[in-house]
Amino acid sequence: MADDGTGRSAPWTDPNCPVARTLDLVGDRWSLLIVRDAMDGARSFTDFQQRTGIARNILTDRLRKLTAHGLLAQVDAPSGRRRLYALTEAGKELFPVIVTLRQWGERHAFDADEPHSVLVDADGARVPDLLPATADGTRLTSDTTSVRRPA
Repeated sequence: MADDGTGRSAPWTDPNCPVARTLDLVGDRWSLLIVRDAMDGARSFTDFQQRTGIARNILTDRLRKLTAHGLLAQVDAPSGRRRLYALTEAGKELFPVIVTLRQWGERHAFDADEPHSVLVDADGARVPDLLPATADGTRLTSDTTSVRRPA
């Protein structure tokens, strides 16, 4: 649920909308960057702080929130001296969301000649654009879909 600013859980922003509920969980900049970095191998508090530049108190809050909502889990480090963070299955399922945001950013957040990182597969090939499609492969858009709300 959304944080009401006091650390308590407030009611969902929009209880019937999966997009709103998802944003309540991971919709702030830092949460998605933490998930992104966990997908790229970050495991410790220090890893996340160095990669994002996030303030310690905000990082602590976001790691707690992501862990409480089942996107990250704390695991023992091989040394046993500290705890690390690992993506859960629910956290890993955000991969297509991160890829889609990345690809949108590549198209719209950079000038044509501006360098940026590129997501590649295990063979070094650029990951193809993720596009929603019907079962028969027809491309879906906001013009060809609608939301069915509960009665």
